Amino acid sequence: MASKEKVKVWGRKLAVESEPGLTNAQLMLTNHDLKPVEPERRQWGPWNFVGFWVADSFNINTWMISSSMIANGLSWWQSWLCVWIGYSIAACFVCLTGRIGATYHISFPVVARSSFGIWGSLWPVFNRAAMACIWYGVQAWIGGQCVTLMIRSIWTAYAELGQDGPRNSMPVSSGTNTMDFLSFFLFWAGSLPAIWFPVHKIRHLFTVKAYFVPTAAIIYFGWAIGRADGIGPIVHQRAKAQGSALAWGFVSGVMSSIANFATLIVNDPDFARFAIKPRDALWSQLFTIPCGFAFTSFVGIIVSSSSKVIFPDQDYIWNPLTLLGMFLENASSAERFAVFIIAAAFTLAQLGTNIAANSISAGTDMTALLPRFLNIRRGGYICAAVGLAMCPWNLLKDSNSFTTYLSAYSVFLSSIAGVIISDYYFVRKGYLELKQLYSASPSSPYFYWFGWSWRGYAAYIAGILPNIVGFVGAIGKPIPIGAAYVYRLNFFAGFIVASLVYWLLCKFFPIPAVSDRWFEQGEAADRAFSVAYTDGQGYDEERLSGSDHGTGGKLKEAELYAVNQKSTVHDKTTVGKAS
Repeated sequence: MASKEKVKVWGRKLAVESEPGLTNAQLMLTNHDLKPVEPERRQWGPWNFVGFWVADSFNINTWMISSSMIANGLSWWQSWLCVWIGYSIAACFVCLTGRIGATYHISFPVVARSSFGIWGSLWPVFNRAAMACIWYGVQAWIGGQCVTLMIRSIWTAYAELGQDGPRNSMPVSSGTNTMDFLSFFLFWAGSLPAIWFPVHKIRHLFTVKAYFVPTAAIIYFGWAIGRADGIGPIVHQRAKAQGSALAWGFVSGVMSSIANFATLIVNDPDFARFAIKPRDALWSQLFTIPCGFAFTSFVGIIVSSSSKVIFPDQDYIWNPLTLLGMFLENASSAERFAVFIIAAAFTLAQLGTNIAANSISAGTDMTALLPRFLNIRRGGYICAAVGLAMCPWNLLKDSNSFTTYLSAYSVFLSSIAGVIISDYYFVRKGYLELKQLYSASPSSPYFYWFGWSWRGYAAYIAGILPNIVGFVGAIGKPIPIGAAYVYRLNFFAGFIVASLVYWLLCKFFPIPAVSDRWFEQGEAADRAFSVAYTDGQGYDEERLSGSDHGTGGKLKEAELYAVNQKSTVHDKTTVGKAS
């Protein structure tokens, strides 16, 4: 009996902040970080989003994706055109998902409840959380390589801790060496304080990054051009690929740019919900994403192209850290200082990207998986612990296949994005019953079948199927050439099929709580928000009386007009759960 009491006491101590009076089911659906963002925490204006994306565009992964197009046979201008097209398309998808968060001020896990069901949303959320943890470890390992360059630029003896160095104390079987592990651990430990800050305040990190990192990138750009004796020899290099190889190489370049955004497309509501006004998250993202990433990619493309001129005996070097390490050989004191500044900028770039794309996303997702005991901060630290425990150096032994596998995962994320966007824009036409997204009552329009939406899952699986064979090929298995061609358009194939199938299913098997015309009611998040049940039946009295307009069915034109006029029009016969 005493042990049970101790468990209860510890359970109360570990529980995070939540609204009083909630049922056990509701405690599995909401806490402070999952509820709509209240007005006082909405501190992201348009320039905060500009700074965020400028900062996020400067990371090693973006640099390498654009540079690898050169290595795959495209000329510098063809690679840059791929970048402009790819990131412009990605920006449109980001704005589509971001508007949901900016209007209703809710995160991705809550948005997913509308289309996948109250409990069915946990699978997409778990998918995203698991991948965020893996990516956190991978990005932290790359950040450790930046730290290695910083230290080597000051202490040349640090290289003695490397794989073949006399001071390396780690066996070959470990998969790493003392130098790389120490650098990784320093980066990992240095990232922990950044996880502590709440999301609405972490914007200052991206502001600092937006100034410092681009400046260092321009220095690197100028240095590479100078060592290549001007930009002329660089831009006059012709494309190696010809004919169909060139055409498919161009398509792959566009799709690689979109795939680089697959995770950010899905989880943009996690940040957009902190927007002061919905339009603050629209134009700022729509234009900054292609411009910022195109600039970073241009620097990466030119620097990668310069590597062939500077080191003619080498193939194209598309990893900026590898090229920077080669610059460090026999470098003067001034050159060593330049390497330190550039490597420090890349370290900050990796830190910002890891926090934005992985730590916060994983923390938000874990909050939805166990909201009674986890908030974004605790979830972020769990993500960091998993990133360390997974030993990312073992996963990166065969870096090409692993990177291909992670990029191929965009197939699954594109299908999730297709269902969510189709549900919000084409089926519901912007209408969400905000309180019901936190309700475990069978009467909730998002409860569907025991909390699961079979329509959402049918569309999700349908979006995966066209790409599944190509996905197998991407990780090294032989497949038919036709499947390979379809897979080269993987994000579009998954997104279009999933969104179309979901729309058709909802057309023939209607769902509740939809609108006949475009109708967003984001002002519901502006009022004092409570999800506690107010009667013994598990219903909200306001919902039954009609003052919260919880129809559960399709909103007609007259009802929409009445709601806009702050009427209490309500058709009680339409309240009920979906099959």
